[in-house]
Amino acid sequence: MRILIVEDEINLAEALSQILKKHHYSVDVVHDGQEGLDNALSGIYDLLLLDIMLPGMDGMTILKKIRSEEISTPVIMLTAKGEIPDKIAGLDHGADDYMSKPFDAGELLARIRAALRRKGEVVPEDGLRFGDIELNAANLKLSCKGKELKLILKESELLELLINRNSAVTSKEQMIEKVWGFDSDAEYNNVEVYISFLRKKLAFLQSSVRISTIRGVGYVLEVSS
Repeated sequence: MRILIVEDEINLAEALSQILKKHHYSVDVVHDGQEGLDNALSGIYDLLLLDIMLPGMDGMTILKKIRSEEISTPVIMLTAKGEIPDKIAGLDHGADDYMSKPFDAGELLARIRAALRRKGEVVPEDGLRFGDIELNAANLKLSCKGKELKLILKESELLELLINRNSAVTSKEQMIEKVWGFDSDAEYNNVEVYISFLRKKLAFLQSSVRISTIRGVGYVLEVSS
Protein backbone atom coordinates (compact mmCIF):
# COMPACT_ATOMS: atom_id res chain seq x y z
CA MET A 1 0.00 0.00 0.00
CA ARG A 2 1.24 3.47 -0.88
CA ILE A 3 1.15 6.34 1.59
CA LEU A 4 1.82 10.00 0.86
CA ILE A 5 3.47 12.06 3.62
CA VAL A 6 2.96 15.83 3.28
CA GLU A 7 5.24 17.27 5.95
CA ASP A 8 7.59 20.26 5.81
CA GLU A 9 9.73 19.18 8.78
CA ILE A 10 12.33 17.24 6.83
CA ASN A 11 13.71 15.19 9.73
CA LEU A 12 10.23 14.22 10.92
CA ALA A 13 9.16 13.33 7.39
CA GLU A 14 12.22 11.10 6.99
CA ALA A 15 11.55 9.42 10.36
CA LEU A 16 7.92 8.79 9.38
CA SER A 17 9.02 7.40 6.03
CA GLN A 18 11.44 4.97 7.70
CA ILE A 19 8.79 3.78 10.18
CA LEU A 20 6.29 3.10 7.42
CA LYS A 21 8.82 1.42 5.12
CA LYS A 22 9.88 -0.84 8.00
CA HIS A 23 6.28 -2.04 8.03
CA HIS A 24 6.35 -2.61 4.26
CA TYR A 25 4.33 0.40 3.16
CA SER A 26 5.46 2.21 0.03
CA VAL A 27 6.02 5.87 0.82
CA ASP A 28 6.29 9.15 -1.06
CA VAL A 29 7.28 12.32 0.79
CA VAL A 30 6.71 15.94 -0.19
CA HIS A 31 7.51 19.04 1.86
CA ASP A 32 5.36 21.64 0.08
CA GLY A 33 1.60 22.13 0.15
CA GLN A 34 1.10 22.62 -3.59
CA GLU A 35 3.17 19.54 -4.38
CA GLY A 36 1.20 17.65 -1.76
CA LEU A 37 -2.07 18.62 -3.46
CA ASP A 38 -0.78 17.66 -6.91
CA ASN A 39 0.29 14.23 -5.63
CA ALA A 40 -2.92 13.68 -3.66
CA LEU A 41 -5.04 14.49 -6.73
CA SER A 42 -3.31 11.67 -8.64
CA GLY A 43 -5.56 9.24 -6.76
CA ILE A 44 -2.84 6.58 -6.52
CA TYR A 45 -2.45 6.69 -2.75
CA ASP A 46 -4.13 4.45 -0.20
CA LEU A 47 -3.69 7.00 2.62
CA LEU A 48 -2.38 10.53 3.25
CA LEU A 49 -0.53 11.78 6.33
CA LEU A 50 -1.10 15.51 6.15
CA ASP A 51 0.43 18.33 8.17
CA ILE A 52 -1.51 21.60 8.47
CA MET A 53 1.17 24.30 8.56
CA LEU A 54 2.88 23.92 5.17
CA PRO A 55 4.61 26.29 2.75
CA GLY A 56 2.73 26.97 -0.45
CA MET A 57 -0.66 25.75 0.71
CA ASP A 58 -1.89 24.75 4.16
CA GLY A 59 -3.06 21.24 4.90
CA MET A 60 -6.67 22.25 5.57
CA THR A 61 -6.93 23.77 2.08
CA ILE A 62 -5.40 20.63 0.57
CA LEU A 63 -7.97 18.53 2.42
CA LYS A 64 -10.89 20.64 1.22
CA LYS A 65 -9.66 20.59 -2.39
CA ILE A 66 -9.21 16.81 -2.59
CA ARG A 67 -12.63 16.22 -1.02
CA SER A 68 -14.19 18.69 -3.50
CA GLU A 69 -12.68 16.53 -6.27
CA GLU A 70 -14.46 13.54 -4.67
CA ILE A 71 -11.19 11.79 -3.83
CA SER A 72 -11.99 9.55 -0.87
CA THR A 73 -8.42 8.60 0.07
CA PRO A 74 -8.24 8.31 3.89
CA VAL A 75 -6.49 11.31 5.44
CA ILE A 76 -4.86 11.44 8.86
CA MET A 77 -3.98 14.96 9.96
CA LEU A 78 -0.64 14.90 11.78
CA THR A 79 0.03 18.34 13.20
CA ALA A 80 1.29 20.49 16.04
CA LYS A 81 -2.11 22.21 16.13
CA GLY A 82 -3.66 20.06 18.82
CA GLU A 83 -6.44 22.26 20.18
CA ILE A 84 -9.99 20.91 20.15
CA PRO A 85 -11.25 23.53 17.60
CA ASP A 86 -8.39 22.49 15.25
CA LYS A 87 -9.39 18.83 15.53
CA ILE A 88 -13.06 19.65 14.93
CA ALA A 89 -12.16 21.73 11.85
CA GLY A 90 -9.99 18.94 10.44
CA LEU A 91 -12.63 16.26 10.92
CA ASP A 92 -15.42 18.50 9.60
CA HIS A 93 -13.43 19.19 6.44
CA GLY A 94 -13.10 15.49 5.68
CA ALA A 95 -10.15 14.12 7.64
CA ASP A 96 -10.57 10.53 8.78
CA ASP A 97 -8.42 10.98 11.87
CA TYR A 98 -6.39 13.62 13.66
CA MET A 99 -3.18 13.17 15.67
CA SER A 100 -1.21 15.82 17.53
CA LYS A 101 2.59 15.98 17.56
CA PRO A 102 4.46 14.50 19.28
CA PHE A 103 2.93 11.12 18.56
CA ASP A 104 3.61 7.50 19.37
CA ALA A 105 4.70 5.45 16.35
CA GLY A 106 2.72 2.40 17.46
CA GLU A 107 -0.45 4.44 17.84
CA LEU A 108 0.07 6.02 14.43
CA LEU A 109 0.47 2.60 12.79
CA ALA A 110 -2.70 1.38 14.53
CA ARG A 111 -4.62 4.43 13.32
CA ILE A 112 -3.34 3.87 9.78
CA ARG A 113 -4.57 0.26 9.90
CA ALA A 114 -7.93 1.41 11.26
CA ALA A 115 -8.30 4.06 8.54
CA LEU A 116 -7.49 1.51 5.84
CA ARG A 117 -9.99 -0.95 7.30
CA ARG A 118 -12.71 1.73 7.23
CA LYS A 119 -11.86 2.31 3.59
CA GLY A 120 -12.38 -1.38 2.97
CA GLU A 121 -8.76 -2.24 2.28
CA VAL A 122 -7.33 -5.43 3.73
CA VAL A 123 -4.37 -4.30 5.82
CA PRO A 124 -1.12 -6.27 5.64
CA GLU A 125 -1.45 -7.92 9.04
CA ASP A 126 -4.70 -9.57 7.95
CA GLY A 127 -3.26 -11.41 4.93
CA LEU A 128 -4.69 -11.44 1.42
CA ARG A 129 -6.21 -14.49 -0.23
CA PHE A 130 -6.88 -15.29 -3.86
CA GLY A 131 -7.57 -18.81 -5.10
CA ASP A 132 -5.23 -21.13 -3.23
CA ILE A 133 -2.61 -18.50 -2.32
CA GLU A 134 -2.26 -16.29 0.73
CA LEU A 135 -0.04 -13.21 0.77
CA ASN A 136 1.11 -11.75 4.07
CA ALA A 137 2.35 -8.32 3.07
CA ALA A 138 3.60 -7.65 6.61
CA ASN A 139 6.34 -10.30 6.35
CA LEU A 140 6.37 -10.65 2.53
CA LYS A 141 5.49 -14.37 2.70
CA LEU A 142 3.48 -16.09 0.00
CA SER A 143 1.96 -19.45 0.91
CA CYS A 144 0.04 -22.12 -0.96
CA LYS A 145 -1.13 -25.54 0.23
CA GLY A 146 1.36 -25.73 3.09
CA LYS A 147 4.32 -24.43 1.08
CA GLU A 148 5.74 -20.98 1.70
CA LEU A 149 8.36 -18.66 0.24
CA LYS A 150 9.44 -15.10 0.78
CA LEU A 151 8.92 -12.39 -1.83
CA ILE A 152 10.94 -9.26 -2.26
CA LEU A 153 9.08 -6.02 -1.58
CA LYS A 154 8.26 -5.08 -5.17
CA GLU A 155 6.93 -8.59 -5.86
CA SER A 156 4.73 -8.39 -2.78
CA GLU A 157 3.44 -4.94 -3.72
CA LEU A 158 2.60 -6.01 -7.27
CA LEU A 159 0.82 -9.17 -6.12
CA GLU A 160 -1.04 -7.18 -3.44
CA LEU A 161 -2.22 -4.75 -6.11
CA LEU A 162 -3.41 -7.56 -8.39
CA ILE A 163 -5.24 -9.31 -5.53
CA ASN A 164 -6.94 -6.11 -4.39
CA ARG A 165 -8.13 -5.44 -7.95
CA ASN A 166 -9.61 -8.95 -7.96
CA SER A 167 -10.62 -9.74 -11.54
CA ALA A 168 -10.00 -6.26 -12.93
CA VAL A 169 -7.21 -5.86 -15.48
CA THR A 170 -4.33 -3.71 -14.22
CA SER A 171 -2.26 -1.79 -16.73
CA LYS A 172 1.51 -1.45 -16.56
CA GLU A 173 1.05 2.29 -16.10
CA GLN A 174 -1.19 1.71 -13.07
CA MET A 175 1.40 -0.67 -11.64
CA ILE A 176 4.23 1.81 -12.05
CA GLU A 177 2.23 4.65 -10.45
CA LYS A 178 1.10 2.50 -7.54
CA VAL A 179 4.23 0.46 -6.82
CA TRP A 180 7.13 2.62 -7.99
CA GLY A 181 5.52 6.00 -7.43
CA PHE A 182 4.10 8.94 -9.33
CA ASP A 183 7.48 10.48 -10.25
CA SER A 184 9.33 7.21 -10.78
CA ASP A 185 11.64 6.56 -13.72
CA ALA A 186 10.52 2.92 -13.81
CA GLU A 187 9.56 1.62 -17.25
CA TYR A 188 7.32 -1.12 -18.56
CA ASN A 189 10.19 -3.61 -18.63
CA ASN A 190 10.57 -3.20 -14.86
CA VAL A 191 6.99 -4.41 -14.49
CA GLU A 192 7.59 -7.27 -16.92
CA VAL A 193 10.63 -8.45 -14.96
CA TYR A 194 8.79 -8.57 -11.64
CA ILE A 195 5.72 -10.21 -13.20
CA SER A 196 8.09 -12.87 -14.55
CA PHE A 197 9.53 -13.40 -11.06
CA LEU A 198 6.04 -13.75 -9.60
CA ARG A 199 4.97 -16.26 -12.23
CA LYS A 200 8.01 -18.42 -11.42
CA LYS A 201 7.24 -18.32 -7.71
CA LEU A 202 3.57 -19.21 -8.27
CA ALA A 203 4.73 -22.13 -10.40
CA PHE A 204 7.20 -23.21 -7.69
CA LEU A 205 4.34 -23.28 -5.18
CA GLN A 206 2.27 -25.30 -7.69
CA SER A 207 -0.52 -22.76 -7.29
CA SER A 208 -3.59 -22.76 -9.50
CA VAL A 209 -3.35 -18.96 -9.59
CA ARG A 210 -1.78 -17.48 -12.69
CA ILE A 211 -1.02 -13.97 -13.91
CA SER A 212 -2.55 -13.65 -17.35
CA THR A 213 -1.49 -11.07 -19.89
CA ILE A 214 -4.27 -9.18 -21.64
CA ARG A 215 -2.44 -8.01 -24.74
CA GLY A 216 -2.31 -4.24 -25.03
CA VAL A 217 -4.16 -3.76 -21.74
CA GLY A 218 -2.30 -5.26 -18.79
CA TYR A 219 -2.38 -8.15 -16.33
CA VAL A 220 -5.06 -9.96 -14.34
CA LEU A 221 -5.04 -12.73 -11.74
CA GLU A 222 -6.96 -15.86 -12.69
CA VAL A 223 -7.47 -19.33 -11.21
CA SER A 224 -6.85 -22.29 -13.50
CA SER A 225 -9.70 -24.79 -13.57
